[in-house]
Amino acid sequence: MPPKVKFTSREIIEAAVKITREKGIDAVTAREVGATLGVSSRPMFTYFDTVKDLKSKVYIYAKNLYKEYVENGLKAEIPFLGVGQQYLRFAKEEPNLYKYLFLTPPDGVKGGVMEGLKLSQELARKSLMQIYNMDADTADKYFRDLWLVAYSFTTMIAIGECPYNDDEISAIFTEFSLSICKAYKEIPGLADGNFDKDSIFKELVRKGKNNER
Repeated sequence: MPPKVKFTSREIIEAAVKITREKGIDAVTAREVGATLGVSSRPMFTYFDTVKDLKSKVYIYAKNLYKEYVENGLKAEIPFLGVGQQYLRFAKEEPNLYKYLFLTPPDGVKGGVMEGLKLSQELARKSLMQIYNMDADTADKYFRDLWLVAYSFTTMIAIGECPYNDDEISAIFTEFSLSICKAYKEIPGLADGNFDKDSIFKELVRKGKNNER
């Protein structure tokens, strides 16, 4: 009899990641993993009690891969902008891993989106403080605001429904970045929520009317 084919837990995880990349996390089953490895489903259960356990490893893989993208972004000339570009790149190059990480995390894992925000926020904070001359709290809130814009784009990209090209996305980011930065710099108390929004809106409306004359 020929010797039994043996696989390591790493090879099984790699097979599950490959399936996820091609078909999505829901396609990861014991039978599909076995088929990818060219064997039955049995080898998987040598290392993992359930498919859920294996999927949790895929989640960790996706999380670590995303962190690599963010760290590469921090090497850019303007680290903060580099992080945003890498976030978009991750969604474009790894749509199914993006979905699993940020849209449909495994049972028991909550706050995938906010966890991603917190991780990126911590990595980009120092760059924002230095480049835009902000304190830590303002830098975090500025990043949060732009992250919400980025999340809209990356989600549309990952599900294949983004109507904007790279240049258009860059232009929209620039508009938001300038607007938010200007607001935090020129509106006292905005960063900590202690400002008179009614009087500010009235002044903006008044300026708009004056410009029409």
